[in-house]
Amino acid sequence: MARVHVQSWQETYRGLVPDAVLDDPGFPAARERQWLNAFTDPRWATQRIAVAEHGGPLVGLAMTGPSDDDPDLMHLYVLYLLAEHHGSGTGTDLLHAVIDPDKVTTLWVAERNPRAQAFYRKYGFELDGGSKIEGGVLDLRMVRRPGPLSRT
Repeated sequence: MARVHVQSWQETYRGLVPDAVLDDPGFPAARERQWLNAFTDPRWATQRIAVAEHGGPLVGLAMTGPSDDDPDLMHLYVLYLLAEHHGSGTGTDLLHAVIDPDKVTTLWVAERNPRAQAFYRKYGFELDGGSKIEGGVLDLRMVRRPGPLSRT
C-alpha cells in the first residue's frame, strides 16, 4: 500500500509538490507507518479502506472516515491510483467501495489537478469555496451530498 501511495504521488503530483518531498528517501517509510496505523490504531477503526489489484500487485487504494472537522461528515482521505490505470474504471470502483452514498462526504483536491476535480464532479462532488495551503499546494474542498452514486 505504501508503494502505491508513494508511486501515485510521484506520478500525479510531480510539478505540484516539491521534488524534495516526492523523492525524500524517508517518504516510503512514512507511508508504511501511516498504513500500519490505519490498520492498528483504534482511532482509525471506523475507516473504510479498499485496495485494487491488477494481475496480482496493488494498483490503487482508497480510504474514507469521519471528518477531522466534523465527525458527522465523512471525508475521502485517500484515493490514489497508479497512472497507467487512470481511465480504467478502477478509480470508480475504489470510490464506490469506500463512499457511503447516504452521507455527506468531503475531500481536498489540489487546485492544479483538474483531472481529479473532473473525476470527483462526475460522482457528485462540488467545490464549496473552502481552501487551504498544505505543503505549498493550494487545496480546494469538494462536498458530495447524499444521493445515488453513479457508475459512469
